[in-house]
Amino acid sequence: MSDVVEKTLTVLPSLLSLDSQPGSAKLSSTSKLGNLIRGITELTSKHEEEKLIQHELASIKEQVSSPNTSMRQMKELMVRAIYCEMLGYEASFSYIHAIKLAQQGTALEKRVGYLAVSLFLNESHELLLLLVNTVLKDLQSTNLIEVCMALTVVSQMFPKDMIPAILPLVEEKLNHPKEIIRRKAVLALYKFYLIAPNQVQHIHNKFRKALCDKDPGVMTASLHIYLQMIQENPDGYKDLTASFVTILKQVVGGKLPMDFNYHSVPAPWLQIQLLRILSALGKNDQSTSEIMYEVLDESLRRAEMNHNITYAILYECVKCIYTIHPKSDLLEKAAKCIGNFVLSQKINLKYLGLKALTYVVQQDPKLALQHQMTIIECLDHPDLIIKRETLELLFRITNAQNVTVIVEKMLEFLRISKDDYTTIDLVGKVAELAEKYAPDNEWFIETMNTVFSVGGDMMQPDIPNSFLKLLSEGFDSVEEDKKLRLFAVDSYVALLQGEPGKLPQRFLQVISWVLGEYSYLMEESEQATVLRLLAKLLDMKNTSSETKTWVLMAMTKLSEGEAGVSVAQEVSETYSSSLDTVLRQRAQELQHISQDSELRARVVPRDGLESLEVDSSLSFLDGFVSEALAAGAAPYKPPHQRQEELARAKTLSLEPYGLSLPISMSSCSIADRQSPTLLSMSSGLSGDSADLSHKGGSATLKLDGVKRVWGKDGYLAQREPAEEAAQVEVPSPLRSPSQQGEADSSHSQTPTPVPTPEPEQEKQQLASSLFVGLGSQSSVCLMGKSEPTPQRFRRKAKGPGSSSSSCASEQISNSLVSAPSTVDKLLCDNLLDSSIASELPVSSPAQASHLSQSLTTANGTCDVEIPEGDLKGSNPSLIRDNGVAVAADPAPHEDPDRPKDLCLSSHLPAELAGLSHSEITPLCSNQSLDLSVCHVQKEDSLALVVFIYNSSDSDIQQILLELDSDELEVSCMCDSPVQEVRSRSVAACQYSLTVKRPSVHVEVVGIVSYQFPAGTRQSAQFSYRLPLTSFIRPLTVSTEEYGTMWLAFSNDTKQNLTLISDGQESLTATLNVLRKKLQLHVVEIIGTEGIAACQLVQEQPCLMHCRVHEGTLSAWLRSPVPDLPDCLIYYCQRALQEH
Repeated sequence: MSDVVEKTLTVLPSLLSLDSQPGSAKLSSTSKLGNLIRGITELTSKHEEEKLIQHELASIKEQVSSPNTSMRQMKELMVRAIYCEMLGYEASFSYIHAIKLAQQGTALEKRVGYLAVSLFLNESHELLLLLVNTVLKDLQSTNLIEVCMALTVVSQMFPKDMIPAILPLVEEKLNHPKEIIRRKAVLALYKFYLIAPNQVQHIHNKFRKALCDKDPGVMTASLHIYLQMIQENPDGYKDLTASFVTILKQVVGGKLPMDFNYHSVPAPWLQIQLLRILSALGKNDQSTSEIMYEVLDESLRRAEMNHNITYAILYECVKCIYTIHPKSDLLEKAAKCIGNFVLSQKINLKYLGLKALTYVVQQDPKLALQHQMTIIECLDHPDLIIKRETLELLFRITNAQNVTVIVEKMLEFLRISKDDYTTIDLVGKVAELAEKYAPDNEWFIETMNTVFSVGGDMMQPDIPNSFLKLLSEGFDSVEEDKKLRLFAVDSYVALLQGEPGKLPQRFLQVISWVLGEYSYLMEESEQATVLRLLAKLLDMKNTSSETKTWVLMAMTKLSEGEAGVSVAQEVSETYSSSLDTVLRQRAQELQHISQDSELRARVVPRDGLESLEVDSSLSFLDGFVSEALAAGAAPYKPPHQRQEELARAKTLSLEPYGLSLPISMSSCSIADRQSPTLLSMSSGLSGDSADLSHKGGSATLKLDGVKRVWGKDGYLAQREPAEEAAQVEVPSPLRSPSQQGEADSSHSQTPTPVPTPEPEQEKQQLASSLFVGLGSQSSVCLMGKSEPTPQRFRRKAKGPGSSSSSCASEQISNSLVSAPSTVDKLLCDNLLDSSIASELPVSSPAQASHLSQSLTTANGTCDVEIPEGDLKGSNPSLIRDNGVAVAADPAPHEDPDRPKDLCLSSHLPAELAGLSHSEITPLCSNQSLDLSVCHVQKEDSLALVVFIYNSSDSDIQQILLELDSDELEVSCMCDSPVQEVRSRSVAACQYSLTVKRPSVHVEVVGIVSYQFPAGTRQSAQFSYRLPLTSFIRPLTVSTEEYGTMWLAFSNDTKQNLTLISDGQESLTATLNVLRKKLQLHVVEIIGTEGIAACQLVQEQPCLMHCRVHEGTLSAWLRSPVPDLPDCLIYYCQRALQEH
């Protein structure tokens, strides 16, 4: 590390040209920075360093404030200020001068100014507002260096609110002739996508152009964006699989320039990015995975060098192979690679092997059996990180048969661990395993007691909360509930009779709650003992105020009988005068409730949680609120509104220059109101306590949302492992898969230590205990997978079971992609236009059979379960549409006698016949049943009509059609559901759709099941996507009503839109396009400003304020509904681009 620091300090002066001679590689004797560094290195104490730095900062402050300081001198002063800040001393006085240097200096001085700004300020700093105009000017500069510096700053520290001001300029740089500018522009857009994805949705096609760029650096930069987008929505980018495979082939084949090589390995980080992308694309998709097999095999074969970077590539290859649809020979090579890692002498590679084994053991649990002795040895490894990763592996293979041994090993590690993160993580894992696989009540309570004792006050609060919830809710058996609770009470009484002073505070709180709730299960004499034990906790010096509150609440529940009342009165007198208001309140409650048995029965009933109801709207306070408002009190403001007011009050306006969107309210006829730009965030609520922007609540206490983050997401912090011990038991050099295949057949994949017979026997016994249940797939029980063995603690159902339609959301992805192009061609010609279709006929009966069972239409997917006899003669062809396989020609699948000109629109319900409806779209079909759908726009709702056509010669009976959606409320409008469809006839089912959670596209999933008079029951799943615009209706309001509503809404978004010029005023033409395509109601247009309004069906409004500024339309949308402004701005961009 010292070498790196020395080299950095040596190069820094020449980089910043601080010396008198350009290109000097050493600190000049006259350089003040050099003198400062030498002076610090010669000091002997921290006090002397502080004194020297304070003197240096005072000197810098005096010089930067002088009007005679030149820009060259200012540059050196900024470098010295940067060095002082790096040492941990504040130099905030220099921040404004760094911004000035970036604004006014030459190219070299601007470089130092931008560097200082990027190091001094963060994204939320108020001074960033002063940098916006400078960045805009530099982005438009003809000097490449200035453009590069501006793009670098934008990608590092620009906040979300300032993105609209610079987004158009950054987009332009994607077409710049210089590749370095294009690359930095792509990286800036990647940063925008991370912090504000909705603001860059309209330029996804430009990302494809960056992927096609002739410069490998630009293409590499675009992979960051694609990795993020594909991880979020892999189905939307299946059509790019062949392109990514082609790029990886070129990289592996050494087709990139030598500049991309690292230790003779071609572009290793690019290979890792591509492998991660292919993993996401090929997961659960056989057709997509088949395209990758060849290049993955090639990547494994070529990674033969014994270097750390090739190990990283091998690790990503293994993860990819085990993530995509499996192929036997690739799995075999990946397993050999993992074996080489695990058996390596190097600690780093052993750790990498354990990490890979932890990942793949979920797909192939038998792989752990091959290395069971090595895993056993890793449990006793001197390196703690190796031990920790081994325990993570054991956590993944835990089942009901080996849980006791694995939990014991985890607890042993916890007792010696001194790392807080490791303790928190392992405590969560042990608690999860205990709840999931506990063999009996006694083991469960004892294990949780150990968890609370070892975890202490560092554990996540979810663990004790979940434990208490489990005890309170109970299980399927009342007798089991009683036994578990009684054993817990007895266990905690024994602990309090021992040494309670050594127990953590959080554990004492759990004990207090359990004893207060379930001590009634004991005899009365023992309840008095419990009360006295709790009273002793109050007298302990190390008991916190919070714990004392829990104890007083427990005593309140137990204060019955003469002995209990006397103890309660004594305690209440002691704490009635406490300085802690909460303790004082609990003491008063204890005093009153202990004296009134009827009051105690009503206030603290036994098992009271099950029937407890909460008035979430606090309606009982409405009278008080009304009186307070009438007396002049300020109305309530939600927290987000108060925070926004505070943020605006403490600084200047944070709007980018030229985008403040003012509106002249005098011209808008809104009396005594400010413009939307300067609107007060007062909610204007009346005495009714229901908030307009409230997201909804329930009248009952909901406890089902307790988080369970007990270690499944993220476990290992990347660390530098400690040095390996000098003696390793199993020397086994790491070899590539090809070398492994040439190895001697006598080589064993398991270690062959030669210990004494007694330790060897102990290891064999431990292995048989740890790996029991992994010999067959039927007995394995992995984390995150369905369990064949029942969970011991199965909680009671809190409501009716989910409907069978939930299974409709599970769809089988069967997308097809075109064959990869040649290696010499980087991308296919159709990459920039994914809508170009390429026909892919089915070439075999097996494919025809498979595709007949998974037909995908343009608006949804369908998984049809049909007997084998119905598959005869079916050979549908498919085309590609945006990466999704769609039915191209249903003719081969149709019955010859089926009427081809069947007009389904004539079967619309009578009340919908005169209304406009969408095109009738087929959902799915087989030889006996066709499903089609259309939606009809009504004034106050959206109707969905599903047509069921029976194309067979027999009647279809027992029809059950169920629909569901995550974004929509779906309700059936039919008086009686369709249960039977005659031969060659059509039935229509009508549903009403309303939006409960706005999204750019909403989806309805469903399942239909039916039966013929003589035959088995059949079913089909389908889905149907609708744009949000189908639910948008005009909202007719006056200008005054618009202003009132604007004040009340809190969810907003801002964006620059494209103006339209059609021979009339640009603003009017643009708003007319939005009015026609999105059904917006234009409220008023005054000069260069306009306001419009719309609503989703069921009265969910959204307001739009726009202003023409520098050739663009600056739009600001507000709504009480979260996500609605972002969705609507997306459709505004799309409508204007398509015009």
